[in-house]
Amino acid sequence: MSKSTTVTMDDLLASSDIQQLKAGDVVEGVVSSVRKHEIWIDLGARGVGVVMRREIGHGQQLEEGQAVVTSVVDPEMDEGYALLSMRRAAKDRGWDELQRLFDSQEIVEITPYDANRGGLLVELEGIRGFLPVSQLAAGHYPRVSGADKDEILQKLNQLVNKVLRVRILDVSRKDNKLIFSEKEAVKDDMQARFSELKVGDEVEGVVTGVIDFGAFVNVDGIEGLIHISEISWERVEDPRDYVKTGQTVKAKIIAIDKDRLSLSLKQMSEDPWLQEVKAFKKGDIVEGKVTRITPFGAFVQLSSAVEALVHVSEMSDDEGVDPEKIFQLNEKKKFKVLDIDTEGRKIALSLKDAK
Repeated sequence: MSKSTTVTMDDLLASSDIQQLKAGDVVEGVVSSVRKHEIWIDLGARGVGVVMRREIGHGQQLEEGQAVVTSVVDPEMDEGYALLSMRRAAKDRGWDELQRLFDSQEIVEITPYDANRGGLLVELEGIRGFLPVSQLAAGHYPRVSGADKDEILQKLNQLVNKVLRVRILDVSRKDNKLIFSEKEAVKDDMQARFSELKVGDEVEGVVTGVIDFGAFVNVDGIEGLIHISEISWERVEDPRDYVKTGQTVKAKIIAIDKDRLSLSLKQMSEDPWLQEVKAFKKGDIVEGKVTRITPFGAFVQLSSAVEALVHVSEMSDDEGVDPEKIFQLNEKKKFKVLDIDTEGRKIALSLKDAK
C-alpha cells in the first residue's frame, strides 16, 4: 500500500496552468451576485472577487451572468476573495487604446466637457486630457484684443460639448499626461489646400477676430491676416471701424507664409488715389485742409483719397519755423504743388510759394 501524501491548494495551483492572481492583473469574470454596495464576480478556477460600487464605471448597470473585465487591486483579502476594480480595468485598457491611437496618429472625435483659460478639458477612453489653446485650429482659435483672459475663456466655453476632430499630441501613462491637438488633425488638409493657393488669388473667409493691428480671417480652415495697412486705401486708425467679427469678407492673397495667408481687402478695388491724383499737376495752386501737424511738416487733404505733405522748409523763408504756429487742424489754405510721385503715392506742397 502506498504511502498517502497531503496535497495542498498551493500545490495544485503550482502544478496546473492556473496562474495566481497578482495586483494589477486584468482578468475576466462573470457577475454572480449584484448587491447594494458590492458586485460579486466568479473568476472560475481563480476563485471569487468583489467589486465595490465606487469602483464600477460611471453610469454602468450590471446584471447576474454578465461577463466583465476587472483589474486586481488586492489578490487575497483576509476573507479569501480578491478585491477588484472595473474602473481601474477600464482605465488600464484606456491607456493601451490611447497609446495605439497615438502610435497610429489616428484622427479621433472628442467632446470637451469644460474649459479654462489655457484650453479645453477632455475625457477619452475614461482618461482625462487637455487640448491647449495653442493647439486649436484657425477656425476655433480665440482671437481677442490684447490678452483679455476673460474673453478667451468666453470663446473657449463656446466649444464645450462641441465635437472636435483631433490627434493625440502626447500620451504618457507614467506621467498621467494626455494632450490633444486639433491643429495636427487638420494639418494634412491644410497642406493640400495651401498647395492650391497662390499669391494674387481672391478668397472668401470669415473674420474671427479684430485687433489693433488688423483682422484675422478663417479661409476654409486656413488662417489669414489682413494687416491694418491692407484694410483700406484710406488711413485706418481703428480696424474695428471697417470689419467686424463674424463678417464674411473677400480678400486678395498678397503673401503665403508657412501656415498663414497675408490678405488684402483694399487691393480688391482700384486705388482711388491713382484716379484722383490726375486732377493735379506740378505748379498748380490748390486748396487743401490740414489734417495732421508734426514737427517736420503738415499733412493736407487735397481730395477724399489724396493727402499731401508740406515740409517745414516750405512753410516760410524764416528759419526755426514751428508748424503748430502756422497751421491749425482742419483749416483750409492754398498751396503750390511742387512734385507728384505717382509710384510712391506722394505729393509735395509749398505754402510759401503759393503766396
